[in-house]
Amino acid sequence: MPGFMTSGFMAPGIFAIERQAARIGRLTMMFLRKLTVLLTLAAGLVLGQAAPGHALTPQQELVDKARISFEKLIGSYEFGELPGYLKRAKAVMIFPDLFKAGFVIGGEGGNGVLMVRDPNQGWSQPAFYTLAAGSLGLQVGGQLSETVFTIMSDKALQAVLNDQMKFGGDMSVAAGPIGKGVGANTTTNLDADVYTFAKTSGLFGGVSFTGAGILRKNDWNAAYYGPGVLPQQIVIDRKVSNPNTKELVNALSPY
Repeated sequence: MPGFMTSGFMAPGIFAIERQAARIGRLTMMFLRKLTVLLTLAAGLVLGQAAPGHALTPQQELVDKARISFEKLIGSYEFGELPGYLKRAKAVMIFPDLFKAGFVIGGEGGNGVLMVRDPNQGWSQPAFYTLAAGSLGLQVGGQLSETVFTIMSDKALQAVLNDQMKFGGDMSVAAGPIGKGVGANTTTNLDADVYTFAKTSGLFGGVSFTGAGILRKNDWNAAYYGPGVLPQQIVIDRKVSNPNTKELVNALSPY
């Protein structure tokens, strides 16, 4: 009898302990699941912060900056005749950052793109070039310019493609008109091989490109389009393309 009573007395306690253990087990599993989720999210956040962001290549950065500079100049009242020159041009070169600096001995340089227009296919993909020049004279200060070159003759375009472009001498270069606001209806007699439209800041009084040479950047063209690719294949033969040039090409398409 006492044993029976003891058994009857302890049974409820055992059941309570079992229920409590089951409850603790469920809570433990829920905690572990939540902990796993939190740890997974934390790990993803740490990895996301540790991984470097997708950086633009130097070539793509130049393409994007060329578009920005072109849109700035083409929409400026100061260069109201630029659209008209552009519509009559064989090609265009855009240099978003041409830097000129010096004290007595000056230097000039920067990277840009060449694009050629075909009457049926429109504007080509951009090919990469660099402009370099040295000069002697009474110069003090520095100047940064965004420059658009409109290439008006086949001779000038061929010289660029052949890596033989040097302003001055047989290759005439002139400053494009400023402030006339004629726009696309320009009727000016275009007798120079190249016209320049440059927005400048700094201490130099003007922009002269006489004596400057333009050279293709074969390493950049290869990096952007593929090994061995030359400007002729990009802008004339149109054998290669890069989808990331779409915004730049679209910006020129109305002209």
